[in-house]
Amino acid sequence: MNHPRVLTLVLAGGEGNRLGPLTENRAKPVAPFLGAFRLLDFVLSNVAHSQLRDVWILEQFQAHSINEHLCGGRPWDLDRTHGGLQILPPFQGNPESGWHEGNADALWRNARIIRQFNPDLVLVLSADAVYRLDYREVIEAHQKLKAEVTMVSTSVPREEATRFGNIETDKTNRVSRFVYKPDEPLGKGKEAQVTCEVFVYDAQVLLDTLDQLATGDGQTPEEAALSDFGHELLPHFVERGRAYSFEMNGFWRDVGTLDSYFDTQMEFLDSPPFDMNDSACPIWTRPSAVGPTRLAPKAKVENCLLGAGANIAGQAKNCIIGPNVCIEEGAEVEDCILNGNARVKAGVRLKRVIVDEGTTVSKDETGKKHVAVVT
Repeated sequence: MNHPRVLTLVLAGGEGNRLGPLTENRAKPVAPFLGAFRLLDFVLSNVAHSQLRDVWILEQFQAHSINEHLCGGRPWDLDRTHGGLQILPPFQGNPESGWHEGNADALWRNARIIRQFNPDLVLVLSADAVYRLDYREVIEAHQKLKAEVTMVSTSVPREEATRFGNIETDKTNRVSRFVYKPDEPLGKGKEAQVTCEVFVYDAQVLLDTLDQLATGDGQTPEEAALSDFGHELLPHFVERGRAYSFEMNGFWRDVGTLDSYFDTQMEFLDSPPFDMNDSACPIWTRPSAVGPTRLAPKAKVENCLLGAGANIAGQAKNCIIGPNVCIEEGAEVEDCILNGNARVKAGVRLKRVIVDEGTTVSKDETGKKHVAVVT
């Protein structure tokens, strides 16, 4: 099988409203995760291990926070003279330029530069999910099927499926039906099959389709706009009959809401779905210079992940403790996520709380049905 020219596009421009206060001053893709990483690290590590060399990051909201973390692509060996990492913010100057109004719109507004790159395939990735995947397997399946688009999919409980694009497939894995964030999930079982926001497109068909959808009703490029994949783009491909599914059987979690952000990290405490320290497939991130973790004589720590430089003098149980976090003597935290440089003052009790980076907590806080957030 020939080796196609693949362009990887990482969509990192979403506003991230569902993460509430955690995205007021940062982009969602760089929200902290497990005390040592950012959400963006998982997709970029997958890209690096898949040996994909041309990676473009499409930015929009709070772009400075992404750029600071990227370090020019160095942590993922993408700081290259030829190929490597490029950053694409919204721009002005062309008829189709402007603010992105959705992820499909982001692709269309950058279609001119994508055409200039002249890829055979375009791999499009969301930056707010936690999983491991060798994208070369998806690309290979896409080529064998001669697909126009291949959607990576997985099964989730029906009550969660309304947050995603739902699909139904035939025996050949051809997608026969697609519904975007339906009120009633497709199928009748306890689980529904949903897209994982990982797509491989035939580049020429994608670009032509984007132009057709954006300007097909007579709009000029200045007037035209698209929205998200699920509204027009993917239904169009499914209707054409060359859309296929690649089912991912391993761990995958979308962490685009506060509850999923909290619950997914707690899964790594209870029963880690994969080894974060696997030397054959590490999760790479921007390095930071911090000292060792300190447990004071009266500290009591049970079932916690501890970030470098943490200083714990109080009690912590079932917690994610980020770098340089301080828990003062007499403080008690349980079932909490304390992001980097947070401080819990003496005598404070926290349960089911997310404390954001650099926040000092001076009074008790408890999350009930939904996790509480302190910023």
